[in-house]
Amino acid sequence: MDKKKLYVGNLPWSIDSNALKDIFASFGEITEATVISDRYTGRSKGFGFVTYANEADAEKAIAEMGGKEIEGRKIVVNVAKPREERSNRRSY
Repeated sequence: MDKKKLYVGNLPWSIDSNALKDIFASFGEITEATVISDRYTGRSKGFGFVTYANEADAEKAIAEMGGKEIEGRKIVVNVAKPREERSNRRSY
């Protein structure tokens, strides 16, 4: 598991990838910051990922930003877990 990649949840809808990067930039060098959006509407899904150049910066960000309020919402910050495979089949 990559401990440099963080999951950031409960984001306000107004936050985009650039704003996410700006919010977390003070903790160290960010290699990637992405807010996940709905593929049909383009609207934010309220979560994203921030990847740091090193683990120490990621740990600092988790400690400082976990539970912090942004635009009235308490965000969730933790190490990102690998995505689980999803089945495309629907059961009726």
